[in-house]
Amino acid sequence: MTGVLPILTIGGDPHAIGYGHGQRAQVAIERNLALYFRRYRDEIGLGRDEVLHRARAWLERVKELDPPYAAMVEGLAEGSGFPLLSLAALNARYEFLYAGFVSQGLATACTACGLLPERTQGGRVLLATNWDWFPEVEGLWLRVTWDGLTVLAFTEAGIAGGKIGFNSAGIGLVVNGLVSHLDRWDGDGIPFHVRAWRILCSPSFKRAIAAVEEGGSPGSANFLVGEAKSGNAVALERAPTGTARVAPEAGILVHANHFLHPDQLGVREPLPEERRSTDLRQGRLAARLAQAAANGLISMERVQDALRDHDGYPDSVCRHESPLFPPDLNYRTVLSVVMDLGAPRLCYTVGPPCEGLYHDVHLLPS
Repeated sequence: MTGVLPILTIGGDPHAIGYGHGQRAQVAIERNLALYFRRYRDEIGLGRDEVLHRARAWLERVKELDPPYAAMVEGLAEGSGFPLLSLAALNARYEFLYAGFVSQGLATACTACGLLPERTQGGRVLLATNWDWFPEVEGLWLRVTWDGLTVLAFTEAGIAGGKIGFNSAGIGLVVNGLVSHLDRWDGDGIPFHVRAWRILCSPSFKRAIAAVEEGGSPGSANFLVGEAKSGNAVALERAPTGTARVAPEAGILVHANHFLHPDQLGVREPLPEERRSTDLRQGRLAARLAQAAANGLISMERVQDALRDHDGYPDSVCRHESPLFPPDLNYRTVLSVVMDLGAPRLCYTVGPPCEGLYHDVHLLPS
């Protein structure tokens, strides 16, 4: 991803939303398909036949659990012209890769935060994240109407719905990848991207929390949810065994890529070599935000500054490619986002935030 991301404003039912996404992002979807099938092979040892076998099982499960989401995936395939199972394999990338990360001893990174009104200029809830992933990934903003709500969300081209964004009810979401010894690609329950989309389409804070806590989960992830109306935010650590809630402290909530309540959930994290990075990022972002709060109310610009932190470079809050990884298997911050849920608007930059300017996007087009 480079520069300014496209914003796809699409109307209609779930199939039409998927179709429009597929039709208008065909070139980017083709690139993501090539990228993910290569990373499946090179990073976790999955050949194409095995990926498609797993994709078929994943799609059948989603058809049972969430027919509207499955309809979006089917629309994506029809609109883009690519095979349905290839699109299913793209949408299942969280389950496939994170289960592989556990077995292969690999890891990734994202750093997220929420700020309550007593800590912010304008007295509104702010959510923010540095989303660290593959440098070559193609992304976009999706603006749709879903069950009477307008939703603006970031997604990777070809992945239905979205995982970072907000809606017209004032609900916002940022996410963190987590791993546990219980994660399985074929485990029972609601897949990651399906759950993220349910949260983003929630009409209330209560309903958004329920979207995280209900049903089983094949893997682990953190969902940091905020609401403008109540002025609240919470991190919801979801594992196959259940959910643990993490509340803000002094109006600030920070989460990286490790469980804060593993004992409560009965999980072990099998990635000790990544522990230094996630602990460092957790502590650094919390310290930067506390320092900003000590100097007054925190603006979106101050959050942007905190997201540019390079302590522990290259595995810092603002993440850069590591010389320890081959160039084609590297990670970096590919998207940095700060959201004002009360405005409602967001600002984002593509790539490490130290390298670019933030662009404003409003929930409703001007």
